[in-house]
Amino acid sequence: MSNDVVPKEDAPSILIGSAAVIGVPNAGKSSLLNALLGTKLSIVSRKAQTTRHKILGVYSDDKSQIQFLDTPGFQLTYKSMLNSAMNRSVSSSVMDVDVVVFVLEAGLIQKDDLKLIEMLPEDVPVICAVSKIDQLSSPNEALPFINRANDLFAFTDIVPTSAKRRTGLDSLIVSIQSKLSMGKPSYDEDALTDRPERFFAAEIIREKLFHLMGDEIPYGVAVEIEEFTVNKGLRSINATIVVAKNAHKGMIIGAQGSKLKTIGTKARVEMEYFFDGKVFLKLWVKVKKGWVDDSKSVKYFGYE
Repeated sequence: MSNDVVPKEDAPSILIGSAAVIGVPNAGKSSLLNALLGTKLSIVSRKAQTTRHKILGVYSDDKSQIQFLDTPGFQLTYKSMLNSAMNRSVSSSVMDVDVVVFVLEAGLIQKDDLKLIEMLPEDVPVICAVSKIDQLSSPNEALPFINRANDLFAFTDIVPTSAKRRTGLDSLIVSIQSKLSMGKPSYDEDALTDRPERFFAAEIIREKLFHLMGDEIPYGVAVEIEEFTVNKGLRSINATIVVAKNAHKGMIIGAQGSKLKTIGTKARVEMEYFFDGKVFLKLWVKVKKGWVDDSKSVKYFGYE
């Protein structure tokens, strides 16, 4: 994975800029970004609050370089220090970008969508990406829904998309490009992100927890990479799963360590695919009671 900043000043000028991808939890933001980039940078699950960090994904083609920011789902229902930190992350993202991509799930306009729309910036172009268009029961439902979306806000464009079927992605890129200016690219053309590998190792482990555990546990889970070394292509990773309640530790470990072993195996397999190399992974579980409501702990785990 390349994340090198372009070292030379003579790089050709192309369309450059940044786009924040925002929306309510489960709107399909991360799936859309992964589809646009052609690789999996953001973890995905059906549970809310899967994405907790701002993740930079770099899209490059012969015309442009777009720095996409995948943001946490804006949480307007549940209150905690963790949620507050994630919401601040979203708010700061839309202040410093050239384009905002507001992701709205096809056929579904929720109260939280309307609240978030009220917070959209007026001085930044906002494109509405209607996600999961393939899930509509009939193609005839698309146009009426787009008309409904058009009445919600003065979007500069509304683009129906499907990450699963990879439809509408080119149209969305063209729409974003129309809002950018000429300049020098900041990253090599094969760069994908500015995040280090240890960040993605932690995210992959957390994704497997989301997939394999119940609804309550993932919210109170953080993953800390204690050690990450690379020797002759072998990545040795020691990671600690941090939970907020004593009862959750035993649930994650499982009978005779069976659940933790499954989590570790699935995480290791995906890491080897993601890093394109062998991985040796060790997992531990520890309890840090109430960390989601402790500002120092929230900051320590990287949620600011």
